[in-house]
Amino acid sequence: MKPGEWKGFFLLLKDIFRIHKNYKNVFVSMVVLAVVTAVKPFVAMVLTGVLVDAAYGGRDLDSLLAIALGGLGVALVCSVVNARMVQVFNQHLEYMQEIQNRPMNEKALDMDYAYLEDAGIHDMRQNGAASHMWFGMVGISLSDTNKMLTNLISILISLGIVTPMFLKGNSAVHGYAGSWYVSVLFLGLLLFLIWLGYKSGTYFNQKISLVRKQLAPQENRRRYYMSVLAGSESQKDLRVYGQQELYLSETDRIIEAERKVGKTETKYQSVNEVLSRTISALMGFLVYGFAGWRAYAGIISVGSVVTYAASILRLTDTIVELIRNVGYVKSKGENSRDYRTYMGLENQKYQGSLPLEKRRDNKFTVEFEHVSFKYPGSEQYVIRDLNLSFVVGEKMAIVGRNGSGKTTFIKLLCRLYDVTEGVIKVNGIDIRKYDYKEYCNLFSIVFQDFRMFAFQLGENIAGSEEVEQERAVDALCRAGLKERYEALPEGLATYVGKEYEEDGVNFSGGEKQKMAIARAIYKDAPLVIMDEPTAALDPEAECEVFAGFDRMVGEKTAIYISHRLASCRFCEDILVFEGGQVVQRGSHEQLAAVPGLYQKLWDAQAQYYGREGK
Repeated sequence: MKPGEWKGFFLLLKDIFRIHKNYKNVFVSMVVLAVVTAVKPFVAMVLTGVLVDAAYGGRDLDSLLAIALGGLGVALVCSVVNARMVQVFNQHLEYMQEIQNRPMNEKALDMDYAYLEDAGIHDMRQNGAASHMWFGMVGISLSDTNKMLTNLISILISLGIVTPMFLKGNSAVHGYAGSWYVSVLFLGLLLFLIWLGYKSGTYFNQKISLVRKQLAPQENRRRYYMSVLAGSESQKDLRVYGQQELYLSETDRIIEAERKVGKTETKYQSVNEVLSRTISALMGFLVYGFAGWRAYAGIISVGSVVTYAASILRLTDTIVELIRNVGYVKSKGENSRDYRTYMGLENQKYQGSLPLEKRRDNKFTVEFEHVSFKYPGSEQYVIRDLNLSFVVGEKMAIVGRNGSGKTTFIKLLCRLYDVTEGVIKVNGIDIRKYDYKEYCNLFSIVFQDFRMFAFQLGENIAGSEEVEQERAVDALCRAGLKERYEALPEGLATYVGKEYEEDGVNFSGGEKQKMAIARAIYKDAPLVIMDEPTAALDPEAECEVFAGFDRMVGEKTAIYISHRLASCRFCEDILVFEGGQVVQRGSHEQLAAVPGLYQKLWDAQAQYYGREGK
C-alpha cells in the first residue's frame, strides 16, 4: 500500500478509537478474539506431533491419553473462548453501520446547504457509507483490523515453532538435506509463491473495487426510486399518469446493472480463488517434501514433520491471508477516501460568533447592499446588484416570473447560501458575523417544498419531543385547523400519515400546508416567510388564511412569495423581481396604476379573479 492509503486506513482507525470510547468492549473482544483465533489451530498441530513422537518413543497408553486429554482440554478452552468472543465482536459489528451513520447524519445536518444540492456529494456519501457492506466503512475497517491482528499473531507463533527446524543439521552429517543453501532455496521458493499470491490477489481486488465504484450513482437512484414507490403521496401521481412502468423499468435497469456488476465480481473472485488454491497446493507440496526429506535424513523426528510442516503451511497461508487483507483494505481505498472526504468537508461559510440583538419590539433593519449571487459551479448570476432595505414589522410581498430570483432571495436572507458579492446586513452588521444558529432564530419559514414528517402532530408543530400543548393548539387554530384538530381522537399525539403507525391519519395537502403555517406560528420568530403558502389550498381556505393573516403573524414582518398577485394585495410593500433584480416596488394600487411588469402580470391574471383591483 502507498503511504497515502495507509494514512487513510489509520484515519479510519481513529474513528474506531472514537467509537471505542463509547463501546469499550469492542477492542477488548477484538484483541482476545485475535489471540484465541491465532492460537487455536496450533494446539492441534503441536498435539499431533507430540503424540506421534510419544508413540514412536514407546510411551505407554496412559501417557498418550494424558497428552491427548491435556491437548483436547486446551483446544476446548480455546473453542469456548473463541465462540464467546466471536459472538461479542459480531454483536458490535452488527450495529457498526448504524453507529457510523450517526456522525454522517450529523455531518449532513451541519454542512453548508450548498453541499446538499450537489449530486457529487450524495454519491460520495453513498460510496463512503459502503452501504453494500453489512458493517459500514468503519465496521469493515474494524473487521479488517481484527483479521490482520490475527494474522500477525499467527505469523509470530509459526515463526517461533518452525525456526528450530532450520537451525538443526549440517551438510557434513546430513548431506544436502542439512545444507544451509537448500534451506535458503526452499525459503526463496516459498517467498516467490507468497509474492505471486499477493500480486494476483491485489490485481483482482483492484478490479473488483473499480467495478463496485461504478455502482454508487446507481445505488443513489435505486434508493430514491424505492422511496417513491413506497410513498402513498407519490403513488397518486404514478397511478394517475401511468408512470408505474417507467419507475419499474428504471429500477429494473439499475438492478440489472447491479447484477452485471455482481457477475463480473464473481468472475474475478472465482479466478482469484483458483489461483490462490493452486498456489497453496504448490506450497503444501513444497513444505511437506522439504520436511519429509529432513526427517528421512534424521534431522528432525517423525512427529516433528507434522508439526513443522503444518506450522510452515499455516505461516505461508497466514502471510498470504495478511497480504490479501491488506489488498482488501487497499481495494476499499476509494470507499475510505470518500468517507474521509465526506466527513472532512469543511464549511465554506464564515462562522460568525456575534449574538443577535434582543429586541422586545422585534424591530430589525435588513439591508441588501450591491448583492449579487451565482450558485456554486455556475457562471450565471441569479441575483444581480440587488439593493433594498426593509424594517422587520412590515408586511411585504415578493412577486415575479419563475426564475426571477424570488426563492434565491429568501435563501440568501436565511443564509442557506452566502452572497457572491456585496453584503446583507441586519441592524447594520454583516449577517455573516452573527452566530448562525442564533441568526436562524429570526425566521419562521414555510417553504414551497415543505415537509411534514411521520411524527406525532405535536412534534411536527413544535419541531421537538417537548411540546407546549396550549401553544401548539393555538398555532393550529390560528392556521385554520381548529375544527380538524378537534375531530382528532388523539389530538396532538396523532401520527401524521400511516407509513409507520396504523392509527395515523392521512391529512390532505391543504391540511399539511396549514400545519406548516402552524409550525411557523409556533416558532414565534420575528420574521415570517411564506413561499406560496396557499398553493395547496382551495379558494375558500385561501381566503380564510388571508383574512386571518394579521391574526397569524401579529406585529411580525411577513414576507410573502406568490404567483397569485390578488393574494398580495393586503401587503403594504410589494417587490417585483425580474432577472435577479427588483424592478418595481410599491403598494398594489401604486404598481397596478403604472405601466410595468406588475401591471402586465396583473392584467394577465385579472380574468381569473376579476378586475376590481385595477
